[in-house]
Parts: sequence; structure tokens; C-alpha cells
Amino acid sequence: MMICQADHVRKNIAGNEILRDVSFSVLDNEKVAVVGPNGSGKTTLFNLLARIDTPDQGAIAIKNGASIGYLRQLPDGQESTAREVLMHAFAECIKVEKKMRALERELAGTIEGRLEKLLTEYARVQEQFQEMGGYEMDYKIDQVAEGLEIKWLLGRSFASLSGGERTKVGLALQLLSEPDLLLLDEPTNHLDILALEWLEQYIKQYKGTILLVSHDRFFLDRTVTKVLELDEGEMVAYNGNYSYFVKEKQERLLNEFAAYEDQQKKIKKMKEAIKRLKEWANQAKPPNAALHRRAKSMEKALDRIDRLKRPKMETDKMALDFARGSRTGNRVLSCLDLSAGFNHNPLFEHVSMDIRYQDRVAIAGPNGAGKTTLLNCLLGKLRPSHGNIHQGTNLNIGLLSQHVFEQETEKERRVIDVFREHARLTEGEARHELAKFMFYGSDVFRKIGSLSGGERVRIRLADLMMKKINVLVLDEPTNHLDIESREVLEEAVNHFTGTVLAVSHDRYFLTKCFSKIYWLQNGRLTKEEHFSESAHTR
Repeated sequence: MMICQADHVRKNIAGNEILRDVSFSVLDNEKVAVVGPNGSGKTTLFNLLARIDTPDQGAIAIKNGASIGYLRQLPDGQESTAREVLMHAFAECIKVEKKMRALERELAGTIEGRLEKLLTEYARVQEQFQEMGGYEMDYKIDQVAEGLEIKWLLGRSFASLSGGERTKVGLALQLLSEPDLLLLDEPTNHLDILALEWLEQYIKQYKGTILLVSHDRFFLDRTVTKVLELDEGEMVAYNGNYSYFVKEKQERLLNEFAAYEDQQKKIKKMKEAIKRLKEWANQAKPPNAALHRRAKSMEKALDRIDRLKRPKMETDKMALDFARGSRTGNRVLSCLDLSAGFNHNPLFEHVSMDIRYQDRVAIAGPNGAGKTTLLNCLLGKLRPSHGNIHQGTNLNIGLLSQHVFEQETEKERRVIDVFREHARLTEGEARHELAKFMFYGSDVFRKIGSLSGGERVRIRLADLMMKKINVLVLDEPTNHLDIESREVLEEAVNHFTGTVLAVSHDRYFLTKCFSKIYWLQNGRLTKEEHFSESAHTR
């Protein structure tokens, strides 16, 4: 049975046509991904489905009585603990529980004549509470909190949590609420590999319908069986996971391009025939009226042709190619018996690793394990409590930090000024280079503080591209990047002739770009030749 349907939906925002002609349907219990580049209208569509906004034209229908949950609607719990916020998922259960407690108090002081009636009512309410899962509320909260690694947050004030922590609590709330239609906009943000694997299993077993937006291709492959692609304001549906969608989309575009070219050839031949007929008609003495009529008839037939739109074979992507720097020595970065932590609490102890010329090395592991701390020790930005660090000769390191342009002084600077600081280019040359990173026209004069997370990462990558680096260090580089930008980054990393060291939770990125994986957990660093999820345990 159908749970939601869109019929020729149009939506304009601030004069921009975001959704042009969107139609699709989703069935009960389907797990569906909505994909498309940043700015294609995915969040706009979710706002329409959640009834936060209304379409300008067309209609969206939701099955009668179906409940809707939306991850972006963070709970209002300024004076509540995180656990109390999660209890909102059981609001109806709590009402019944309060009724039970009231009946219990009444039973304690009742006279014998009313006892039997109260006991009957209490048994009915207790049965209702049990059927609603009331006795499992705390267990369910602990189960989801443990899976999303937020159990340690449950006693803290919701107002005191960071944005990422609030988002994870909001995700937990939606999962516990178990709506019939669950809308998840970037649910994988702020989750490490272990939490991602848990969420994948949860979604697979979820009894309702899920529509989700995510740039995590591994996650999409493992959770969805249908993909809806927003393409230039219109929707195209594919029945399969993300890998199937990529393959089928390429075949569809090739077929559409072949049909477009065939039609263009037909149109060209008709135009040439019309031109010849008119020339022959005019050259005749007297002019041939029959040939003019044939030409006119062909012109009408040409006007009636439903012209195919030229398919866009490539989406706009940044052009990333790291400049080749001078060669480093064979030994690039290494540490021996390294220990580090904060406030006498060690994050890791007795860690050793050796990174050689042209190695592709990644450090993975759960949040809070100390991956970025280890990175900073290797780069000399942080002093370890114990152990030795060796940096090789002739190193020109380019770092992409996960904390890009967070200083207030940086946020006030313009894009072009930040880029030209190291590029040493004229304004015209700088604008040409920035266009390769999808900063067009007046975009180059925007302040850093007004940019999205993905735009800030693109500026930093543009800056790195202009330097002749020979060691590339990436700390969560795919955060905030859409799928197209991640693919460009992967290609650039694979073509880079120097050494690469990265910290990442992106399993697709790890699998595609790195041959040596170090897993950091519980203070220990273990080496794997290839990324393998089977080696990871909680």
C-alpha cells in the first residue's frame, strides 16, 4: 500500500525554482534514498513531506492516519536532560502510566465497595500499558543510546549539548518514536563507523517506511532498496541500492543521449529537405506551388516534433588536482612507543607506526579514541606524554583539518582574499581558479562565515591545490562534501604522487583510497592491510 505520493509538485524559494515537476510514490515499509547534489532541493522536498511547507503547485498525499517523524525537527528541551527529551517518544505510554499510578493511589485508600471496580479498571489500564511497551521504555532508550554512542549524554542537560550531540539525540528520539514515515536528513553526520553499522542494522529491521538523505555511499548501499534522484528540479526513480542507481543512471543517460542525437539528425535532415524544396520551388518557371506546399507541410511536421532535451552527462564538479612537490625521503612520518592524553587521562599508550614515501595510510576508529590527537602529535602540533616522533626530510605538508575556518577573524574574510593569500595570483586569475571549485561570479566576494560546511572545505582544497605539497594530511575530509565532491577528492588522492595520511569514518573513501588502515580503539593501535569491518568490535 502507498504511504506517500507526490504529483507534479513545484516549489519556488526566493524566486528560484527548486522543484520543477516532481512526481513519485513510496510504498509501506520501503527504505528509500533521495539523492542529488547540494542545492538540488532534497531538504525542500522533506519540508513538504513533513508538512512544514506547502507546494506552489501540485499535491503531496500522505496515507490517512500515518505518523511522520523528521530528524531535522530537533526537540525543545532547554530545561530537560537528554533522557527526558528521549522520553517524549513515549508520551502516550507516560499518560497511561500516570493513570496507572493514580489508580494505585486510589486503590490504597478505597473502601471495599469500590475495590472490585477499581481492580478491573486497573487491570485494563495495566494491560494497555503493557501492550504499548511501557515496561520496555528504559530498555529501548538504553539500547538506542548505546547504539548511537550517546549513553553518556543521557544525564546531561539538553541545552548544554553541542550541535552534533543534539543531532544524535534528535536521531535517537525519532528512532524511538517509530513513526510510520520517518524522514532522515543526513542521519550519518557525527556518527563513527561502529554507530553507522548499528544504524544500518536498525534501519534494515525498521517496520515503517524510511526516506533518507545521505552522502555516505556505503550506508546507502546497505540500507535502501530504492533511489529517488532529484535532477534539475525533476525526480527519476530507480529500484535498487546506490550502486545499482549509479549503473542504471549511466545507462539511462547514454540511451537518452543516443535518442537525442538521433532526433537531432532527423531534424537536420528535415530542415535540409525543406530548404531544398523551397529552392526547387523558387527556381521553377513559374514558381512551383506544389513544392511550396510540400515544404510548408514538412515545416508543420517539424514544429509538431516533441523536442528532446539534451541530457546533462556530467554534473558540475570541482576540478581538483594537487600540484606535484619535490620528493621526500623514504621515511616520512613515524612514532615509537607514543602515549598522549589530557589531564593525566591517556587516550592511547605505546603506539607505534611508520609511514613511508607514497604510502596511503588511514587512521580509523570510534569517536573519542584519539585519532586527531595522534595526527597532531605526528605533525608536531601536540606534545605527547611519552615516546618519540620522527619527521622525515624535505616535507611540505598540506593539512585539511575538520575544523575549517572556525576562527571569528577568518569568518570575516572574503573567499577571494583567503585564496589569494597563498596563491599569489591576480584577481582575474584567482577568479578563474575559484570557478574550478564552483565559486562563480559574486560568490568569490562572499565572507567565509556565510559559507556552508561543504563550501569551506572546497576553499581549503583550492588553497591546498595551489601549494606544491608532497605530504597530504586529511582529517575527516569528506565531512560536509556531497557525493560528487567526494568522488573528485578520491580521484585526486589516488592521482597524488606524494604520501597521504588521513583520519576518516567514510568507509567508501577508506576502501577506495587506502591500502594501510590503522584502527585506534581503547588506547590500542592495530594495523590492517585493508579496511575490514569484521575486525571492529565495541
